[in-house]
Amino acid sequence: MNSRAPIGHLLKAGALFIALLLFVSASSAAAPPEVNYRFYCAQCHGLTGSGDGPNATRHQPVAPRNFTSASEMSILTDAEIILAIGRGGGAVAKSTLMPPFASTLGAEEIIELKDYLRRLCRCSGPETPR
Repeated sequence: MNSRAPIGHLLKAGALFIALLLFVSASSAAAPPEVNYRFYCAQCHGLTGSGDGPNATRHQPVAPRNFTSASEMSILTDAEIILAIGRGGGAVAKSTLMPPFASTLGAEEIIELKDYLRRLCRCSGPETPR
């Protein structure tokens, strides 16, 4: 009786399982920015980005930013928006109620989310960093 055969089959099955997990996670890792926005941002910033999500109450110390306001958004550099998304509101001297998403979203997803916010405001940021 060969006692190594079951172990060999288990190792092969385990390796196949890991390869399958890596394939699935790599193929479905990045969601479109609209989906990420609805899932991570809309609770406070609202589905349309106007800062009126269901978690936005008058009892909060700071109102969520209105992403549809070109006057508000055009003063922000792309780097500031990326920093706020990645490291949270506290990283840009805003509300610490906004959590950091760098551990949740990949760098490319954060950049795409920044681009999505620019589409909501129909504006761009300053040419040079402040």
